[in-house]
Amino acid sequence: MKQNSPSAQDILAELKSQSNQEYLSSLRQLGVQGEKILGVKMPVIRSLAKTYHKNHELALQLWQTEIHEVRIMAGLLDDVKAVTVQQMEAWVQDFNSWDICDQTCSNLFCRTSYAYDKALAWSERHEEFVKRAGFVLMAGLAIHDKKAEDAKLAAFFPLIEREAYDERNFVKKAVNWALRQIGKRNATLRTMALLVAERLAAHELPNARWIGKDALRELKSEKIRKRLQ
Repeated sequence: MKQNSPSAQDILAELKSQSNQEYLSSLRQLGVQGEKILGVKMPVIRSLAKTYHKNHELALQLWQTEIHEVRIMAGLLDDVKAVTVQQMEAWVQDFNSWDICDQTCSNLFCRTSYAYDKALAWSERHEEFVKRAGFVLMAGLAIHDKKAEDAKLAAFFPLIEREAYDERNFVKKAVNWALRQIGKRNATLRTMALLVAERLAAHELPNARWIGKDALRELKSEKIRKRLQ
C-alpha cells in the first residue's frame, strides 16, 4: 500500500537504513562522483519509490538534500506534469555523476513535453554531464515515446555524428547509447543508424571509431535483426 505523505526526512532515514558500504566502494570504482553517497542499490531505491505517491513538492525537497540516492529518488517521485523548464535547467547543472544523470533523464526528463528541445540544446553544451544528458534523453525518447514518428528521432542522427569527436568517456558512451537505441526502434531507423555507424567506424578519430564499431556490433546482431524483422 502506498504512503500518502512521507517527509523528505522519512525517505532519507529509510535510504540510510539500506546503505551498503561494499556497494558504495563499487560505485566509486565505476566513477560515481560526490561526497554525499549512501551506497544503496538501484533495485532497493526503485522498490522503495513504488511505495510512495508521486509528489512534486517532495521531489524538490529531496533534490535539495544533495544526497546521491535521494536525488535519484526525487526523479522517481516527481510528477512529470509539474516539471518546468526552469527545474530541468537547475537540476541538470547539479548532475555530478553518470547515474544521477541517466536515472533522472530516463525516469523523468524524457517523459516531459520539453524533452526534444532539451535533447537538442544540451547536446550542444560543453559541460560533460549536461552534454551526456542530451544524449541520454535521445536514448530515452527512442524507448518511451511510442508515438514518435521516425523523422523526429532521425533528426538526432546529425547531432550524434557531430558530437562523436568528444573524447570524454561519459559523453562518448551516451552518444553511442543514443545511436544504438534509436537504431533498435524499428527496421527503418536501424537502416539509417547503420549508415551513421559505418561512417563513424571509418572515422579518423579513435573515439568516433569506437562509437561506430560498437553500434554496428549490436545493430548487426542476429538478435536485433530478427526482432526488427
